[in-house]
Formats: sequence, C-alpha cells, structure tokens
Amino acid sequence: MSDEENSERLEEIRRKRLEQLKQQVAQKKLAEQQQEAFEAQKYKIMRQILSQKGRQRLENIRMVRPEFAEQIELQLIQLYQSGRITNPMSDQNFKKILEKISTSNKKKDFKIKKF
Repeated sequence: MSDEENSERLEEIRRKRLEQLKQQVAQKKLAEQQQEAFEAQKYKIMRQILSQKGRQRLENIRMVRPEFAEQIELQLIQLYQSGRITNPMSDQNFKKILEKISTSNKKKDFKIKKF
C-alpha cells in the first residue's frame, strides 16, 4: 500500500469515529432531556399528591435515604395514577403510608437451627 492509500484509510477511520462520537453525544443529550422531563412531571405530580408538610417530610427522607425516597415517590405516583389518591394527602395519611412501606420493606429474619 502506498502512503496515499494509508492516509485515505486513516482519514476514513477518523470520519467514522467522529460520526460515532457525535451520535453518542446526541444520544446522551436526548437521555438527559428525557430524564429532566420525567423529573419535572414527577415534581408536578408530587405537588398534587402531597401537602407542603408531606413534601418537606419526603425531602428529609431523601437526604437520609435517597433510594427509599425514590421508592416512595414511585409508589405514590402509582396510587395517584390508579385513582386511589385524588386530593393532596395530609401529613398524617402520608405518615401512615410511610409506616406501611417501611414495614413491608423490612427483611425477614430467618433462624437456622442445627439438628
């Protein structure tokens, strides 16, 4: 192969790689936009579901246990979408739901006895 052919092949490889990188950047931007839209929708629904005190309680939970707060949000949204929650939930009702969720998430202890 001549230097010119090698140069052309190298340039073609560079073009393909540049195109791949552009596609990856575009996909990443799209994913970020979708995530932002999801978060905005979730925020809007949470404002409809919870009272001010309930939202503050959820934010306090988020600071300590972010995964648990996310789980709570998803369950509340499911309840809202199924029609089980129609009005903003009082702080007392939210506490009751938190208790139910936290007790259902506790791991069961198993005792293994030797024979």
